[in-house]
Amino acid sequence: MVESEQFLESQPIFELHRGGKMAVQATVPLSSREDLSMAYTPGVAQVCEAIAASPALAREYTWIGHAVAVVTDGSAVLGLGNIGPLAAMPVMEGKAILFKQFGGVDAVPICLDTQDTDEIIAIVKALAPSFGGINLEDIASPRCFEIERRLDDALDIPVFHDDQHGTAIVVVAALRNAARLLGRKFGELRVVISGAGAAGIAVARMLIAGGAADVVVIDSRGVVHSGRTDLNTEKASLAAETNPRGVVGDIGDALRGADVLIGVSGGTIDESALAGMTPGGAIFALANPTPEVHPLIAARYAAVVATGRSDFPNQINNVLAFPGVFRGALDAKSTRITEAMKLAAADAIAAVVADALTPDAIVPSPLDPRVAPAVARAVAAAAARSAPPFSSI
Repeated sequence: MVESEQFLESQPIFELHRGGKMAVQATVPLSSREDLSMAYTPGVAQVCEAIAASPALAREYTWIGHAVAVVTDGSAVLGLGNIGPLAAMPVMEGKAILFKQFGGVDAVPICLDTQDTDEIIAIVKALAPSFGGINLEDIASPRCFEIERRLDDALDIPVFHDDQHGTAIVVVAALRNAARLLGRKFGELRVVISGAGAAGIAVARMLIAGGAADVVVIDSRGVVHSGRTDLNTEKASLAAETNPRGVVGDIGDALRGADVLIGVSGGTIDESALAGMTPGGAIFALANPTPEVHPLIAARYAAVVATGRSDFPNQINNVLAFPGVFRGALDAKSTRITEAMKLAAADAIAAVVADALTPDAIVPSPLDPRVAPAVARAVAAAAARSAPPFSSI
């Protein structure tokens, strides 16, 4: 055994992951000849024929009604970057067991050995009949926007890019509660978002959909505004939707007078820029494992501080959103996940702790058992109001 393998064997994290973190388990007995004849041939043929005649029966007589594909190309995994499909598998397995633990949803990790947009779309479309929903994960921007958009148009099952919308849902929930705690009106907050990738764009758009009127977004070259000529299609669209005061310059310019800083960039924000913020606001530094602003520094300039880490208060964790969102969408037999469903999820997360807010508890714990059921109920109710009925399977 080589030295590196001996080292891995000595680490408890590697021991936990040995053999993977999930397995397939039967839900029906297979202990007799009769069991086999009903679960498989010849009895299964009757179910197949019924579904062939009426495809909608697949939701009732297969696992489709509670199954989701977790799909990645390995191009933007956590903060690790483009590490490819094999190295992405531990994350996708982790996502799958969170689906099961918190939402009762059976999820299958699918790591694709291609980063071609058309190929990914074709593969997912071909796989879609096996699932009730598609969770896109860790696909780099800006390809992730086109992939999600085209799949959402092509499929009659929900498609959800969690890096965008899961993050946005939890941020909106946290900011609603932070505003309540600080005695400020959500719609009057001046919000600066550092990062114009998948998460930053989704957070900006959902904040606006939720009632925020003054959102400014920063990328690596400064404030995103309509006068810039170096913006890709997604950023150009974002520029038209944000920055109503016409702010230009760098992050220091953007933060002058701001109530809220939301970091989703993975970069570092200098303390001098924070000094221009309106005192007593909120800083959500969500890059993981290294926040854009260390929480102890952020606390000098804000009354409420959140991160993406579990070892500081107010962890903005997508697990608060995606299990309940898919559970609710599947229960409602929705064909897509609408903006109204996402906002309902955010409000449900916020409501779980709304009566017991403190600066260190503006969102529930990721382990709070109340969260996923509350989100699922809210999403299903919103789906019933806004989404078309499930049409084919």
